[in-house]
Amino acid sequence: MSGEASTPGASPRAPRPGTQKSSGTVTKKGDRGAKEKQVLVLPPVGEEEPKNAEEYQCTGVLETDFAELCTRSGYTDFPKVVTRPRPHPAFVPSASMSEKPAQDDQRLSASCSLNSLESKYVFFRPTIQVELEPEDKGVKEIYIRGWRVEERILGIFSKCLPPLSQLQAINLRKVGLTDKTLSTFIALLPLCAPTLRKVSLEGNPLPEQSYHKLMAADSPIAHLSLRNNNIDDHGAQLLGQALSTLRSCNRTLVSLNLAFNHIGDAGAGYIADGLRLNRALLWLSLAHNRIQDQGALKLAEVLRPFELTHTEVVERRRLLLEKGTQERSRSPSSSRPGDSKTDREKNLLLQVNSAALTEKTDKTQTTKTPKGLSKKKEKSGGESVRKEEKSGSGQSPTQGTPKKEDPAKSGKGKVTIPEQKTSKGKGPKTGSKEKRSFLLESEHLGQSLAYSWSPKHLVAEATETVNPLLEPVEHRNGKVFVPGNKVLLHLNLLRNRITEVGLEGFLATVQYQAQFSKSKSPSKGPVGLLRLSLAKNCFSPQCPAYTTIQELMLPRAPVTKAKPREEETT
Repeated sequence: MSGEASTPGASPRAPRPGTQKSSGTVTKKGDRGAKEKQVLVLPPVGEEEPKNAEEYQCTGVLETDFAELCTRSGYTDFPKVVTRPRPHPAFVPSASMSEKPAQDDQRLSASCSLNSLESKYVFFRPTIQVELEPEDKGVKEIYIRGWRVEERILGIFSKCLPPLSQLQAINLRKVGLTDKTLSTFIALLPLCAPTLRKVSLEGNPLPEQSYHKLMAADSPIAHLSLRNNNIDDHGAQLLGQALSTLRSCNRTLVSLNLAFNHIGDAGAGYIADGLRLNRALLWLSLAHNRIQDQGALKLAEVLRPFELTHTEVVERRRLLLEKGTQERSRSPSSSRPGDSKTDREKNLLLQVNSAALTEKTDKTQTTKTPKGLSKKKEKSGGESVRKEEKSGSGQSPTQGTPKKEDPAKSGKGKVTIPEQKTSKGKGPKTGSKEKRSFLLESEHLGQSLAYSWSPKHLVAEATETVNPLLEPVEHRNGKVFVPGNKVLLHLNLLRNRITEVGLEGFLATVQYQAQFSKSKSPSKGPVGLLRLSLAKNCFSPQCPAYTTIQELMLPRAPVTKAKPREEETT
């Protein structure tokens, strides 16, 4: 017994000092350990992926390219590329079909039940749904929903999406995006074809709410949908700053969908601040949020003449001075041989003084007007702007001092005249008929917008727009007022928390825009809202202000609709 007890104690110690007396079982374990060490030393499969992936040349067929790149990247089970199913048209049975026997109907119903059961399981499998062009079967839209899109998958997309020359839209719904993967996705967009104009990221809440990166100055996105992303007031602040600031403005985004989020009064105020100097956005949806009266009043305020802040007035003077110096440098009189540097400096100082004198005289004119006239001007907002445009208020004092100079040399007083002509004469700048018809088509489609309209026109129009601070202004009681945003055509505030107090603000806006549009043909520039959705809020549908708004908006819509389609429910 003692020998038996000693042998088990010595058996585990024997292999440790030397490997000469080792059993077969021990050598097998040692071999397994050696194999495991060799596996750890070898480089992982993922490090060899870029070489194989870069060697592959994409053919432009998404199904083939995506499958090949996933296989080379080490994926064994990956989503398949399938055609997006379309709803079948309404079926009307004919008289000949009604004569079929009942047994065929039973067999058909049994097969349909099996097919429907299989289709339910197929529906929940991760897939990449694509919509093809009817003629050449090129990929037009990509739909991904319900499965997590990782950074490796985005890296594969960065190789197989650029060859798609007809790609117009990417829809990522509930794909578990993070702030990091969103940055990777944004870097992917410039690599795609220039026809890509629509991006939909619905159901992807981000902790840092960095959706504003999609609206950068160099972003190609024209239509952006951010529904169901839990965007609060902080996220709305970032989006409002992306729309416009004092020195920057987004010139490509045409439609923005922020429905089904958590935006309140403060967030609506930030969005309104972004609309102050933005003249590219045509379609805005803030439906199903938490906006109350304060936010509604701020949104309504920017759609009619509003007062410029002190910083905006200073920036306006700087822009006018800069424009005046550019016009002087272009004029042939400034390049005369007799002109010296001191003469040019004197002319520049004279120009600044004339600009300052213009504003002073404008203020004195407004204070010297009789009380009756000032009240009439305040009551009729649109007529006052037109009177100012015809009479050229703020320009008569400077017309006497620099008479000897070139018209292009004149300072701030005469700068507003050519801008006024260009804004009236060039319809495609901010609100042409094509834009409105394009937008109305989008309303019929619900959330998606029409893509047949050429995106190149949108970019060209946005770059030609005049800075809103350089628009013709009106001086009232020592304050400077600009005409307001008349480029926004569609505003959806369905199912918020607006009462009759906020409704009065929109009533004043609609009344002003309706009066303004009567004196201006639609082909000569923007005329304001064509559709305003305020239903399902905290006021009665029989409210006098609401019924008045509906009566004023009805003739403004180019196409009369029986019932506009409401937003989809969650």
